[in-house]
Formats: sequence, structure tokens, C-alpha cells
Amino acid sequence: MQAVRYVAIGDSYTIGTSVSQSERWPNQLAARIPGIDLIANLGVNGFTSGDVIDIELPQLPALQPELLTLLIGVNDVVQRVPEASYRGNVSDILDALAGAVGAGHVLVVTTPDYTVTPAGADYGDPATQAAAIRRNNAINTELASARGIAVVDIYDLSLRAATDRSLVASDGLHPSGGQYALWVEQIGPAIEGLIAGAAAG
Repeated sequence: MQAVRYVAIGDSYTIGTSVSQSERWPNQLAARIPGIDLIANLGVNGFTSGDVIDIELPQLPALQPELLTLLIGVNDVVQRVPEASYRGNVSDILDALAGAVGAGHVLVVTTPDYTVTPAGADYGDPATQAAAIRRNNAINTELASARGIAVVDIYDLSLRAATDRSLVASDGLHPSGGQYALWVEQIGPAIEGLIAGAAAG
């Protein structure tokens, strides 16, 4: 059977800032599941939901993906994008992704809590920022669920970095390859379920 063409969309957490290419979670995912082929990782450090709309979504037609993942939201928090604007952007993104490959071939991954890392306080008051991340995650989950799009919540996994610094990359801010491996333990079965569902359909 031909491998499913997979494209990852997002920000620094998708492109894997401060870890090697093989340690990025989309790469670990593709290595774990023989049935998917990671043809492009469009994630860019610092990207907001607006950047996804302006820069990442227009690349999809040429890539012809069959499976898409989305992880976005932390930079909207850091850059103080109003929640109403964020909600509108995510709605547009999810509609575009579902339109490109079908809702059953899209997976949303929630945003980790960077405030528990050694450098977390450099990007705003930790309590305020953590609350905003949780609100954006709730928006993502609500909007995805309303469209029949699967969601994997890795937020609680990211909190382990508060006491286990092996889960933090060398920059003191982003997840390590080890933390991404924990994510893939949850993301992998969800992706396998999407692929199996598509094959059955």
C-alpha cells in the first residue's frame, strides 16, 4: 500500500526548534508509523495563526497532502493576539485543512506550557501566559471537535518539564526530543486510527 502523504503545519513546536531533525515529533511520528510519509514540515519558529493562513496554507495545493497535523497558538499568546481574532483564524485554518483533505484526515495537537521551563518567565508572566495557553487550547479543541477533527492533548505531558529538565531542549525553552517522544506515544495511535478509518471508508 502506498504511504499517506503527510504535511505538518505549525510553529516552533512543529519544526522542532533546538532539537535535531530526527527528534522533531513529526519525524518521530513518521518513523513510528510505516504508513505515512512526511513530505513537508511547514512549521516556522515564531509563527502565529495569522502566519499559518498567510504563508503555510498557500503551500498545500502544490504539496497535495493526504494527512495534516496542526499545532498553533503559543505565539498568539506571546504576541497578545486577541482571543476573538485567534478564534477566527483557527476557524479559517481548520476549514481550509478539512477542505484540503477531509476532516477525518486532520489532527490537531494542543500547545504545551512553556512557562514551566527555565526560560519560560522571559516571555511574560507565567501564570497569565499559562492561562492564555489553556484558553487557546480550549478554543482549538472546541472548534476542531465541532468539525469532526481529532485532537490530541499533550498539555499535561508538557508540565512534566517543571521537574524533569531532560524534557527541555538545550535552549531552556522548547521541548527536547525526549518530550516529543512522549507526545508521539499519544499522537501515534490517533494517527493510526485516522489511517485505519480512511482505509475502512
